[in-house]
Amino acid sequence: MNLDLELARQTFLTESRDLLVAFEDGLLALEAAGDGVPVDAEQINAVFRAAHTIKGSAGLFGYDAIVAFTHVVENALDRVRAGTLAWTRPLGGLLLDCRDHIDALVACTAERGETPDAAMRSRDAELLAALQQILGGQPAAAAVPAGVAAAEVERCAGDCASADTWHISIRFGTNVLQNGMDPLTVLRYLGTLGRIVHVTTLLDALPEPAAFDAEHCYLGCEIDLASSEDRETIAGAFEFVRADSVVHILPPHSRLAEYVELIRSLPEDDARLGEILVAGGALTAEELDVALGRQAAADLQAPGAHRPLGELLVDQGLVAPAVVETALDKQQRARDPRSSGGEQRQLRIRADKLDELINRVGELVIASAATALLARRNKDPELHEATAALGALVEAIRDSALNLRTVPIGETFARFRRVVHDLSRELGKDIELELSGEDTELDKSVVERIADPLTHLVRNSLDHGIEPAEVRIAHGKPARGTLRLDARHDSGSIVIEVSDDGGGLNRERILERARERGLVRAGETPGDAETLKLIFEPGFSTAPAVTSLSGRGVGMDVVRRAIEALRGSIELESEPGHGTTVRIRLPLTLAIIDGFLVGVDGATYVVPLDNVVECVELAGATAREAERNGYLNLRGRVLPLLRLRAHFGLAGEPPRRENLVVVSYAGLQVGLVVDRLLGEFQTVIKPLGRLFTQVRGFSGATILGSGAVALILDVPGLIAAGQQAARSVPGLAA
Repeated sequence: MNLDLELARQTFLTESRDLLVAFEDGLLALEAAGDGVPVDAEQINAVFRAAHTIKGSAGLFGYDAIVAFTHVVENALDRVRAGTLAWTRPLGGLLLDCRDHIDALVACTAERGETPDAAMRSRDAELLAALQQILGGQPAAAAVPAGVAAAEVERCAGDCASADTWHISIRFGTNVLQNGMDPLTVLRYLGTLGRIVHVTTLLDALPEPAAFDAEHCYLGCEIDLASSEDRETIAGAFEFVRADSVVHILPPHSRLAEYVELIRSLPEDDARLGEILVAGGALTAEELDVALGRQAAADLQAPGAHRPLGELLVDQGLVAPAVVETALDKQQRARDPRSSGGEQRQLRIRADKLDELINRVGELVIASAATALLARRNKDPELHEATAALGALVEAIRDSALNLRTVPIGETFARFRRVVHDLSRELGKDIELELSGEDTELDKSVVERIADPLTHLVRNSLDHGIEPAEVRIAHGKPARGTLRLDARHDSGSIVIEVSDDGGGLNRERILERARERGLVRAGETPGDAETLKLIFEPGFSTAPAVTSLSGRGVGMDVVRRAIEALRGSIELESEPGHGTTVRIRLPLTLAIIDGFLVGVDGATYVVPLDNVVECVELAGATAREAERNGYLNLRGRVLPLLRLRAHFGLAGEPPRRENLVVVSYAGLQVGLVVDRLLGEFQTVIKPLGRLFTQVRGFSGATILGSGAVALILDVPGLIAAGQQAARSVPGLAA
């Protein structure tokens, strides 16, 4: 039981963090609109719902500190929603601070199981006082729901005296207790939404003593609740038990037909449930007798052909046909999530389970390759056909498994809205964040590891790149600066750009600092690209002073090492007075790729298939031209060549007929000269050990079907080497 309770708590933590993200996104969107602009109803409702759901879920677990504070925030949001409180930027900033405090309360009480300390309680009181001031002196902490305190009961009794009465029918699932949920806690929270007028407990499902299981729940309840809340809010009280339980919620003033439908849908005897509804005041005894009598008479007239209740009620003149059609349509939408605008069900899976699946699929790919190799050696046509079909299925399974681990980068981008908001306020700058390509997907492990490098780049742009408003105006720029984050797919990789419209990088200042540190010899003036790359050197900084944001020279070095650890590359473009763009290229996945096998001497290498443009045979005049010039005229385009045999220092003589594999990366192309072309191969990427981390030219290794190890070529590194070699060729460097 403890394990199930822990799982429920983890679910609460996960969902609370998701809701806090939605809470923050909504507030930032509202704040971007500015003061004096009517709030977007959809945005403020989304923020309100997030706060309300967090409060409700916390109440189910008894996290009173979360419930008490969030309830006050919810009141403020409700007033904004109702139009009685104007939206201002100070209010938005305060609510963002409240969001952070709720996050801290969740971490303290729900994650660590601690009681808020004095500092946290002081922060609580400080924020409540600030809310009270904005709310116009109203006592912000007047209503504190949690365990249905006496003051709250009185408040509810007053508020709900004129409220309508809802009827709620619940049959708790047998596994509710084993899942760590207490039915009494659910009912207590329901009491915070209004006044419970009447409760009837049902134990009709209780088995014989011999079959009784103390860990099973056999409880059912018929509840009448006086509340002014909406259906969604009341249904939220049953969020954590809904999957295992049967819950029916009838709104106030429901028609007789709906009560009769409820009676017939529940497992207890009709008369027994009818008595409960009469006792609770939902129906009168006369109404119940008439409805059930007519239903029984209809059953007698057509034995064995039970007609739908709605149809019978229409025939008997109790309801109009349009009412039944509307009710049936609503019922269908409630039962079938697919009918409500394409909503999709989602299932949360632990990351380690997903990683284990990817590993198993990788082993399956290797085993499939070994089977295919065996079929070719035995020259058995039927076996070869079977292995081909198996290979196609394995490839489909591989793609599906990898898609499970791909996530949109939008969630990572979205977190920078708050970063830009807070740092802009701290720096006294007006900066707008523009996002594009949020739907671009890549491996989850890449997304997780790219967040820190992006943070460094964003902070640098805000602090160093974008000028203060007065400087921008003096240079004819708009006072508001712009920071852009963009993502897109390109040649089997993902490209992420961080760009700003600031003052650009000061090349003279970079060279001056580089000479001071001995990175550039006196009198030497490297090109623009080499100059800009100097900022990635460890400890390099052009900031005149160390601040809380930058100036220590550790950010860009960390960025470069993090990107290289992901087998990626980083590029810089900067135009003085117009801004800077940092372009990051990363592989889509770190697990399994399509590869192209090539042979050089006695070794086998893998070229990522996404980087392969075409293959050309080097023979005759083409081979002589390549040997003589070090480059090839490929259909009017100059193609630099890189001979892998010479590049890797392999002994032996090349074959009479060599082959050329044209590879592309970041808009550049190089021809790799190899001995043999061995065809496509599904490649399971295995990282190189620590001993080989400094070896250039390789990004990993894989296991072939024969059991041999093949090295995966680092295409970006080889292209850079080929371009470097091309600069030494007379006439080509220009």
